[in-house]
Amino acid sequence: MRRTALLDVENPVSRKDMTRTLVLALVEDPADVPGQETTVGVVAERLAVDPSVASRMVSDCITSGYLVRAASQRDGRRTILELTAEGVEMLARFRRHQREAFEHITREWSEDERLHFARLLIKYVDAVADLRPPTR
Repeated sequence: MRRTALLDVENPVSRKDMTRTLVLALVEDPADVPGQETTVGVVAERLAVDPSVASRMVSDCITSGYLVRAASQRDGRRTILELTAEGVEMLARFRRHQREAFEHITREWSEDERLHFARLLIKYVDAVADLRPPTR
């Protein structure tokens, strides 16, 4: 739903940027395990894509200046992903765009309708998250 709405409103988000923001949001907040470091494998698992696909997605974000690879502070043999300042700004722009799209789509709704919808959507997202198998 989110992707379709954001592609169809005024000043649409490109499909490429939509994919990038999925990756960036996972790096910002891997969510499954508190303090979890984000690797390409975590991206693949969370997006339910093949590791080679996740690797290409991550490489695109790195090439675009949104992510960098860094050594894990927990295990120096592992490479983790970190947001750059440009990546943080890209996510902020995307979230502003999401908010503008929501306001545009629901412009004729009452404030109560917007709040009720938002509560139900959060409840739905939480229930979907509970369906995911636990991360190792």
